[in-house]
Amino acid sequence: MSTEARLAALEAQSAATRHRLDALEAERAIRHLHHCYGYFMDKWLFPEIVDLFTDDVELRFLNGIFHGRAGAERMYGYAGEGVRGPRDNLLFEHLLMQDVITVAPNGLTARGRFHALLFVAIHDRVKAQHPDWPSQFWEGGVHENEYRREDGVWKIARFEYRIAYQADYATGWAAAPEAPLMVTPFAGTFPQVANGPDELRPMPPQWPRATLPPFHFAHPVTGRPIAGVPGVD
Repeated sequence: MSTEARLAALEAQSAATRHRLDALEAERAIRHLHHCYGYFMDKWLFPEIVDLFTDDVELRFLNGIFHGRAGAERMYGYAGEGVRGPRDNLLFEHLLMQDVITVAPNGLTARGRFHALLFVAIHDRVKAQHPDWPSQFWEGGVHENEYRREDGVWKIARFEYRIAYQADYATGWAAAPEAPLMVTPFAGTFPQVANGPDELRPMPPQWPRATLPPFHFAHPVTGRPIAGVPGVD
């Protein structure tokens, strides 16, 4: 092999290594970004949450679709009202885990899927102030998000959280209700509904109904798309 050929091979190998390192760094940054979202939710750091999103973000929760930072401030209802920081007598812990992150070949966009596990409670001494809220419950769900790098910084460009199940702590998930706890589907859109979404969509199902949020990634062995199951949303 000529010197020119060896140099070309080394340059190609170096470029491929650089590309893999860039993808790993992007994956690390996205994982850090999304884990920060969970910590901010724990402690009601709503302005910090809104700053995680792109200006043109789309957010999907329950039967609502919110657009842009103004929509994000409505979805995180207290963000524009100066409420920031943990509340006495309220427990709202988010654990985000089991992530699968797929970075696009151009290194500018990515998608990620995370499991979420929540522990939510209202202390007995203030329960009378919130009679419609359960005292303590479990919640599990899935985040399927899209991310975009802007000026070298990764942000959330499309956010979707699907509740998989909710269950009162005392009765457990075998007795879980089909309707959401603590939150309710949106009755209309903004501005007719204060803090409402920009659009409505069909309400996603939750346990005991079967649910299967679409996978953004292909099967890791076959490389084929992971198809949905007929009759299951």
